[in-house]
Order: sequence, then structure tokens, then C-alpha cells
Amino acid sequence: MSEKILILDFGSQYTQLIARRVRELNVYCEIHPYNHFPTIDNSVMGVILSGSPYSAKDQAAPKIDLSLFRGKKPLLGICYGAQLIANQGGGIVSPSDIREYGRAKLTMVDHQNPLLKEINIDAQVWMSHADTIESLPMGYTLIASTETVEVAGFIIDGEPTYCIQFHPEVSHTV
Repeated sequence: MSEKILILDFGSQYTQLIARRVRELNVYCEIHPYNHFPTIDNSVMGVILSGSPYSAKDQAAPKIDLSLFRGKKPLLGICYGAQLIANQGGGIVSPSDIREYGRAKLTMVDHQNPLLKEINIDAQVWMSHADTIESLPMGYTLIASTETVEVAGFIIDGEPTYCIQFHPEVSHTV
């Protein structure tokens, strides 16, 4: 049984790029549809939730039972994945007044957080979203912001759950 990262695909245009970046780090990964993935067993080192063309607030949006791995395995929510985690936790996700698409600069970075410890303030990131996370639930901590998006990254206190609004898998994210 080989160790792996599971990437759960919510229909993102970037899911294959996520897998490529993980594999470039010499880590085995598998892409599975969000609604049909293998059992989360000891071979799973972590789970990545992809982006999606849906809004986390839509009734028809893809949903998943986060209790299957939240707090049990390291979890990374990217874009829609982050919005889904915030929304299911009781945060407020809303259509953005300014659709952020393209390059953005990080204006706040929590360097104490292991995910971002080597990321510079003013680092260029790639955004592609129509919704924004307006407020985080209790027990969630902000770890990154851009000039136009306050919640560009957050963690859930006391568990290995990391969420980012930007796309680290694309070459435009430095």
C-alpha cells in the first residue's frame, strides 16, 4: 500500500495542474471525483479539495462530508475548496463585488504558519473566483490577505486544515 495524496475534483479547470505540481515534488497522488473516491485509509497522507466553477452557496453546488477527513488527515482547500470549508463551518461566503481574476499580491502573510512560512509579503498569486469569504467561523484563523481580498488564506485551529483562495498550482503564482 503506497502513500498518496488524494485530490478531490469539484470540476476545476486547474485540477490536473494541482496533480502535476504534487508529482513534481515526487509525491504520488490520485485525482478522484468529489462524489466517488476511495476509502480514506492509512495510505492517504493528505487530501486536497480543488476549485470549482460552482459557488459554495449554490443549492446545486458539489458538497462533501468533510468529517471523513477533517482533523484526521492534513487537508488543503484551494479556492472553492476553501470556500466550501468556510461555508460548512458557518462562515459567510458571498458573491464578490469585485471578481478577482488574474494576478494579485499578498499584503498579509502569517509567517508562523508552516504553509506560508517561506512566502514573502507582496508575493504574486493567481486568483480566479467570483465569490469571496466575508467572514470566518469561530476557531478559524486568517493567514493571508491580498489588497482586495481579506481572506486569501486561513487555517482551522487545532487541526491540519489549510485553505487558500489563490491557486498555487498555476505558474503565475510565484
